[in-house]
Amino acid sequence: MVKLEPFEVPSAPFLPAGLAPLRLTARELEGRGTLRTSSYTIYVDLPGNADEMLLVQAYTGAYDLASKRVATYLRSLEARQAPNPLYGTWTPEPVIEGEVSRPSDETIEALKKRGYLVTLTPEEEESLFARLSAKHHLATLRNAPNYVVMPTYECNLRCPYCFQDHMRTDARNSHLLRVMDRSMVDRILAGMSTIEAAHGLKADADLTRTLTFFGGEPLLARSRPIIQYFMERMRARGRVRLNAITNATELDAYADLLGAEGIASIQVTLDGIPEEHDRRRIYPDGSGSFARIARNITLALERGVAVSVRMNIDRGNIEQLPALAEVFEAHGWSREARFSPYVAPIHEGNASVDAKSTFTSWQLTQAMEELRQRHPAVSAIGLMDDSLQFKARQIFDQKAQSTGFSTAFCGAHTTMYVFDAFGDIYACWERTGDTRQRIGHVTPAGEVLMSRLHLHAWRGRNVVSNPVCRKCRYATSCGGGCAVMAEGATGTLYKNFCDGYAQRFRAKVAQAYQEHVSGSGPGLDVSRLCET
Repeated sequence: MVKLEPFEVPSAPFLPAGLAPLRLTARELEGRGTLRTSSYTIYVDLPGNADEMLLVQAYTGAYDLASKRVATYLRSLEARQAPNPLYGTWTPEPVIEGEVSRPSDETIEALKKRGYLVTLTPEEEESLFARLSAKHHLATLRNAPNYVVMPTYECNLRCPYCFQDHMRTDARNSHLLRVMDRSMVDRILAGMSTIEAAHGLKADADLTRTLTFFGGEPLLARSRPIIQYFMERMRARGRVRLNAITNATELDAYADLLGAEGIASIQVTLDGIPEEHDRRRIYPDGSGSFARIARNITLALERGVAVSVRMNIDRGNIEQLPALAEVFEAHGWSREARFSPYVAPIHEGNASVDAKSTFTSWQLTQAMEELRQRHPAVSAIGLMDDSLQFKARQIFDQKAQSTGFSTAFCGAHTTMYVFDAFGDIYACWERTGDTRQRIGHVTPAGEVLMSRLHLHAWRGRNVVSNPVCRKCRYATSCGGGCAVMAEGATGTLYKNFCDGYAQRFRAKVAQAYQEHVSGSGPGLDVSRLCET
């Protein structure tokens, strides 16, 4: 039995690095070593461009265009081997000492200022990176909480790849299928007050809370009374942004609760054209769900709801995406600004998933780009990696100064609290239902008790706690990858799950730059580090 204790937000003791206030100054970048290339320099080669490439510095946030001559010089000063290019090969390869020309003094100073050249030893720079990351992670831990509420583990569908499949098909788990009652809602709201106080928020704080309904299937018709009660109680506390991750089969039962003042956004899954979807997302009797879901997507859009349609993709349904794009057009969804479809790879959520049929994230990115070339209509269907491209494009178009600094992969390691129908609290929704994995519990009196062991295990997973991530060029963008996937592959949360991130990052940054160059408007000062 894991001990539960009164709750407080994790602080310095569980972070593996010192948390002294740190300002990144020129002095911080000075060390005892000789001049060398930062261990956190990323080289982004540009397809079709033999003369230039992009440089990215992970912890300073610098993005710069450089000549291949400058990039080759930086490679020659690497303390370790630079990654292979994504497109083509390095020339010359290997870099031979004495054969690389030194850039001008002005360029050298620019490289130092932007963080690409340092005199820190690799060990000193890793320590600097750890201090920066730990400070940032601790600050993120004290941001406002992000709530997820699971009114029930029950679901009216039996999707074969579902990670919760055992909850509905194993009779030993039948006790999990109850629906939350009003007393539990009151307990959870009392618990939220405790959590917010622990995050340093005052009772009268002027904030907009974020709450997402999740399941099982959260928006079953029989759950409507409790969902409505939860919404009313949340609105009584102040502003709230309400979302739902739903299969949308019974969304019509919530028609009057949809919209800007109610459930403002939903994520719905469609797994291909109607015939394919109806083979995958099925009712217990084997019948399909596409037609009902489609009607309710239209209903939601008419009510002003932002609808994100996720398509779970494997090698068996990816070629149907052009036809599915036509389905979106036929329903009129594609013309709606609030409609956004995207694809995600199916993972081995349970034993019924054939690993050979799945894509890694990088494989899916490559397959989607190839499909977009053959079928331009598929370009309207997004990829999860498109966010990388969007952030980089913001830099190049001078609409942002950095792409952000991520010390963790997702909210499970920072501010997410998942409440289930039993008052148990989890950090990650993919670990719900197993009380051995809970980080806490809300008592009948509304007191929040936490497992220090499990809370620290989840909130302490960051790019500093993993020695591989601590040395990685991509750490501040990747965040170490999914903990659940890492645990499945290695047996521990504290390993990294890279999932082809180095390739994905460089491909999307290169694509963003190419779009910027071919577009219009103000952009990156391309002469900053470009020396020919």
